[in-house]
Amino acid sequence: MTDNLPSMADADSCLSDSQLEVLRKQYIREGEYVTEQTRFNYAWGLIKSKNRREQTQGVLLLTDIYREVPDRRRECLFYLALGHFKLGNYNDARKFNESLLEFEPNNHQAHALRQEIEDQGYIGMAIVGTVAAVGTIILTSLLKKK
Repeated sequence: MTDNLPSMADADSCLSDSQLEVLRKQYIREGEYVTEQTRFNYAWGLIKSKNRREQTQGVLLLTDIYREVPDRRRECLFYLALGHFKLGNYNDARKFNESLLEFEPNNHQAHALRQEIEDQGYIGMAIVGTVAAVGTIILTSLLKKK
């Protein structure tokens, strides 16, 4: 069941504009009778975009599918985790990814994503620590001048 999920490299690759346009046209053509598969494919294409607005739209579509189609929840967990990860929402990405790992503790893609999320967390902590240290140095030097 885990073999059909994308690798991190696939998640980082973008669809061409023409590929995304094919998905968009299919989604629009189906109108109010759009199938879950078409919505899912379009959402995944949007998440793979470099455009943050499109990525957000993809996460919103996947969130709707997750809520409305119980049979797709497991699959949506991973893609929601990836979408939030790409948007920099690391807490949400972690939440969805950990939910998937509860169902599938041996899911290799989810473990790879967990590592990516943790790495980003470490980078964030390092940046905050550096900013705090620089701020302290500046404040100390200003106080010494008085």
